[in-house]
Amino acid sequence: MKTIKIILGIVSALVIMFLLTGVVITEVTYTAEIEIDKPLNEVFENVANVDLMKNWLPDIKSIQVIEKKPGIIGSTYTITAINNGQEIKMIQKITAYIPNQKITYQFDSAQMIKTDDFNFIANGNKTKLVQNCSVNSKSYMTACLFPYFKGTFKELSLGYMNQLKTMLEK
Repeated sequence: MKTIKIILGIVSALVIMFLLTGVVITEVTYTAEIEIDKPLNEVFENVANVDLMKNWLPDIKSIQVIEKKPGIIGSTYTITAINNGQEIKMIQKITAYIPNQKITYQFDSAQMIKTDDFNFIANGNKTKLVQNCSVNSKSYMTACLFPYFKGTFKELSLGYMNQLKTMLEK
């Protein structure tokens, strides 16, 4: 009987810790970076051109313009992606745009809001691409889960950046 109480106490403590995670950690942030053997303007053009995203983000099925703004900031798109066989629709908005320096995308889906802030740094004829990301959940249960998947989010970002690198360096 004492063993069962100890096990129940441990399980209860773990459940409480898991549930508190969603209250304590409201945003998951990480940084991914890569160096691409191409000039800065070419790398920037491929990241900033929403139509070219399908070339290095293979999960994207379609991109449709909702509104294109003259200054680019505020332009919005509907993106349909396939993730684990499920179709996901999200709204992509460009929230920052400085040619050959920075572009920030905000992705709003049913489960989360993700911000990808790309910074471009010239290194001779190469480009260092730094992606600062933040992920915010729209539900309490996924808010409890997201902190435990920070490494997975970063691996996905690095994988996509490596696909961009491979595509550009061909």
